[in-house]
Amino acid sequence: MSPLALAVSALILLSAPPADIAFTAAFDGSEQRYVLRLPPGAEGPEGLGVIIALHGHGSDRWQFIENPRDECRAVRDAADRHGMAVLSPDYRAKTSWMGPAAEADLVQILGEYRKQHQPARVVLAGGSMGASAALTFAVLHPDLVDGVVAMNPVANHVEYEGFQDAISASFGGDKAAKPEEYRKRSAELNADRLTMPVALTVGNKDEVTPPHSAIRLAKKLISIGRDVLLIRQLEGGHETNYAAADRALKFVLAKTAVPKPAPDRAP
Repeated sequence: MSPLALAVSALILLSAPPADIAFTAAFDGSEQRYVLRLPPGAEGPEGLGVIIALHGHGSDRWQFIENPRDECRAVRDAADRHGMAVLSPDYRAKTSWMGPAAEADLVQILGEYRKQHQPARVVLAGGSMGASAALTFAVLHPDLVDGVVAMNPVANHVEYEGFQDAISASFGGDKAAKPEEYRKRSAELNADRLTMPVALTVGNKDEVTPPHSAIRLAKKLISIGRDVLLIRQLEGGHETNYAAADRALKFVLAKTAVPKPAPDRAP
């Protein structure tokens, strides 16, 4: 059993959820962390579906575990209703934007988690930077993701002008130095790789992560026959209210539901 898997087992046995789990990143040998929260009544994560909750810019792994804001409460409530775990990684913490190091960490976490716990399904969810990161990871690794809930995301890093200091640090250079890095991490430019159900929420008055690229992404996904839900909050800014977040989660969780085996019938 790997050190990461041993840490998960030990912390689940020693403490009630949420468990704050450290592991050594294969990418660079650094210590990284994620939090694992189980639904009420669960004795462990074995076989449970899992929502990978990716925090926003300036936050960390605890945002979706503890924060009372609507997006975070909606994720926790949906996980509890569906008997799912919530796994919330730092993914290189406050200003990650899913660059290569964060990507490698999440691939490592998911690989170990799948081996040990055989989750019924894996859904990515996040808000703002976390939503952008969820879309980026899904286009890079569609085989690892069953569904995506992206609330107020950036879907096109080639055109996006916000948080460029943080994004260039995460991506290993600015747009001029690393054009392909920005392109391959842009969901709109790789829409065909989003083979899973996707729900997007946008605020028409959002000036932090403007809605245009997510709206175009939704149109592309519809045009190629993907399962997609776009929720536009006409008066909304840089936030998703509880009702919209809940609707987005319900859409993806319904589309990714694991069919229950038919009951045995007497001949």
